[in-house]
Amino acid sequence: MSAYKHVLVGLDLQPESQQVVDRVKSLFSGSDSQLSLIHVQEPLSFAYGGDIPMDLTEVQNQLEEQAKERLAALGLELGIPRERQHVIIGQPSHEMHHFAEENNVDLIVVGSHGRHGLSLILGSTATGVLHGSQCDVLAVRV
Repeated sequence: MSAYKHVLVGLDLQPESQQVVDRVKSLFSGSDSQLSLIHVQEPLSFAYGGDIPMDLTEVQNQLEEQAKERLAALGLELGIPRERQHVIIGQPSHEMHHFAEENNVDLIVVGSHGRHGLSLILGSTATGVLHGSQCDVLAVRV
């Protein structure tokens, strides 16, 4: 039996996400914890700062659909139904905090690349999640 009732697994959907999924499987398979998956995409307008004079809505929608498909494959592997798989547009750490608070999450699991130096100072999604979370955070080294 797990001490955690609702675990949110934040994935960036890069190949290293499989390591996070494998760790979640090893920790929570057979437990009574509810698992939810989340992938947060930053809006393309953030990435390009409005410098591209064209409508990126269709591209954003395609990226969102691809993310949903990839998340569904990982959800199937973990036995997580579609209604607990979420693709959200926004700033990753902010959206994970908001989701966790709204859904009574008591553990957030994210991958961490274990960066050092300047990239550590500038931060990462894992660092952002850790430093604003109202619940426990498990950073899985990938």
